[in-house]
Amino acid sequence: MVKHLVDVHYPEAEQIVLVMDNLNTHTPGSLYEAFEPTEAKRLADKLEIHYTPKHGSWLNMAETELSVLSRQCLDRHIPDRDTLVSETSAWMHDRNVDQSTIDWRFTTHDARIKLKRLYPALLP
Repeated sequence: MVKHLVDVHYPEAEQIVLVMDNLNTHTPGSLYEAFEPTEAKRLADKLEIHYTPKHGSWLNMAETELSVLSRQCLDRHIPDRDTLVSETSAWMHDRNVDQSTIDWRFTTHDARIKLKRLYPALLP
């Protein structure tokens, strides 16, 4: 995917800025596992990687939603696949109708403290 991004989508770019989740496969080191060292370095040199906060990423949102699914729908014995599909479909329908969202407690103020290296100093 990164090679395709570098070589096909942005071959003339000096630097490609990527915003990625904090997964172990989302590091320049993973390129060295997939490619020969010279190719891995060529690709890594084109990338500027910015990571999403560990507790604010899409992956964290998916894990949170799966936790809600487990507590609200899958917290009992499901006898067969058809029942599982029916129950999870009904749960998903209700969540979508209710437009359920995640209530993040991480405020801008918290971010400025925890991620201060990413925020410029505020002028008085």
